[in-house]
Amino acid sequence: MLRIEVRGAVSKVIEVKPVTRIEGHAKIKIWLDEEGNVKDAHFHVLEVRGFERFLIGRPIEEAPLIVPRICGICYTCHHLASAKAVDAYFGLQPEDLPETANMLRELMLMGNFIHSHSLHFYALAAPDFIVGPDADPRERNLVGVIKKAPEIAKNAIRLRAVGIKITEIVGGKAVHPVTAIPGGVSKGLTEEERQKLLPDVKWAIEFSKETVELCKQLMDRYSDLVKNIGVLRTYHLGLVGNQGVHQLYHGNLRFVDPDGNVAAEFPYDQYLDYIAERVEEYSYLKFPYFKKAGWPSGVYRVNTLSRLNVADKMPTPLAQEYFEELRRTWGKPIHNTLLYNLGRCIELLECAERSLELLENPKITGPNLRVPVKPRSGEGIGVVEAQRGTLIHHYAADAEGLITDSNIIVATVQNNPAFDRLMCEESKKFIKGGQVNEGLLNRLEMLIRAYDPCLSCATHTIAGHYPLVIEVVDDKDRLIAKLSNLE
Repeated sequence: MLRIEVRGAVSKVIEVKPVTRIEGHAKIKIWLDEEGNVKDAHFHVLEVRGFERFLIGRPIEEAPLIVPRICGICYTCHHLASAKAVDAYFGLQPEDLPETANMLRELMLMGNFIHSHSLHFYALAAPDFIVGPDADPRERNLVGVIKKAPEIAKNAIRLRAVGIKITEIVGGKAVHPVTAIPGGVSKGLTEEERQKLLPDVKWAIEFSKETVELCKQLMDRYSDLVKNIGVLRTYHLGLVGNQGVHQLYHGNLRFVDPDGNVAAEFPYDQYLDYIAERVEEYSYLKFPYFKKAGWPSGVYRVNTLSRLNVADKMPTPLAQEYFEELRRTWGKPIHNTLLYNLGRCIELLECAERSLELLENPKITGPNLRVPVKPRSGEGIGVVEAQRGTLIHHYAADAEGLITDSNIIVATVQNNPAFDRLMCEESKKFIKGGQVNEGLLNRLEMLIRAYDPCLSCATHTIAGHYPLVIEVVDDKDRLIAKLSNLE
C-alpha cells in the first residue's frame, strides 16, 4: 500500500508499506524536500526475533536443531552452517568428516536451494515480469502467473516439491531438518530412497533449463529496466573452491572489488579480519562492510549474482554454459540488481545437476556416517552459502559444552547497506516535483525482491533494547505527535 503522510505545509513522507512478496515485514520510507524532490530514503525492517540470545546457555549440540526455526524457507542453510560451527567447536573441519556424511549434507543443501530458488522466481519475482510491473497489484502475484501461463505454474510447483522431497528424505523432515549432528549425520540414504529421488532430479534438470531460458527472455523483454535501475557498484562476496569454482557448501570466502578484481580470499574462520558491522538507529538490521575498504566504501553484496561475480567457473556443465553466456552478455562484474533473478535460475540448474551427480555416486549410500567428538571449551565457525547469500554462524562454548556467545550474520544483513543505498539513489530517479505513482514505486519493490530478502533471519536489537515508536495521527492521517524511546 502506498501511504503519503503530510507533515507541515510542503514537506512529505512517502511510505511503501508493506513491501510485498518478500519473507518478513518491511517498508520503504522516502523524505521529500520543499520542492517535492527526494531528500533521503531508507529501507526499514519492522520485526525483531533475537535468536542469538536464545542460544546462550544451551548445549552446543542443540544449536543445529534450534536455529532452523529462525526461518521457514532457509532452514536447511541454518541447520548446516550451525552443524559446521559445532563441528569446528569440537575440532573438526569438513575434510575430517566421512565422505558420505559430507555428500548427504550437500545433497540436503541442494534440495533446499531447488525449493527456495524455484519458489522465489515463480511466486515472488516472476509476476513483476510475466504480469508486468505496472499491472494491478491484485494480478501481479502467483495467481496472475497461473492465469498467464498455467502449465509453467504447474511445473514450478512440481519443481519446488522436488526440493522439499530431497530435504525430507535426507534431512529427516521436510521443514526444519534434523540429521546433521556433531561429526556427521544421524541418518544414511537407502538404495530405495536413492531410486525414489533419481527420476525427480532428472526431471528437475530439464525444467530448470526451461526456467533459465524463460528468465533470459524476461530479462530481454525488460532490458531497459535491467540496464537502468538498480545498477550499484559495490564489492561482492561468496564461497569459492579450488581454482575459483563456484561453491555452496564449503570453500574459501572471496571478495571482489567493484572492478571485478580479487580483493581478498581467506578461510571463512578468519571472517572477523575482513568483515565489520555497524548499527543505525532506524533499522533492526546491522550494516556489515568490507573492513579493508572501510565504511561506506566497503559496502558489499552477497546472493546469487555476487556468487557468480566472485567465481571463475561453475561446477556443473549446463550451468557453466549459461555462466559463460551471462559473462559474454553482461561482462564482469555485473552490478545490475535485476540480474540477481537470472543468477538465481542458473544456480537452480546447477543444484539440480549437482543433486544428480551426488545421487549417482555409489558412496552416497555408504554406512560410514559420523566420527566421534569430545567436549572442550572454545569457539566454532561455520559457513555455507544460503539461497540469499553467505551465511555465518559463530559460537563460543565453555568446557561443559554450553554456549556462552553467538553471532549469526545472515545474507540479508550483508545486503542491507545496498538496500538502503538503492532506495535513496533510485527514488531520486522516480520522484520529481512531488509527482509519484504506484507503478514507479513498484520498481523499488522489484529491486528489493531481486535479493529475495529473508528479514526474520536478519533482525537484531539495537544496543540491547527494542525501539518503540508511537505515532498519533488525526482523521486525515496527519501526524499530531510522535513518541519514541530512541529520542
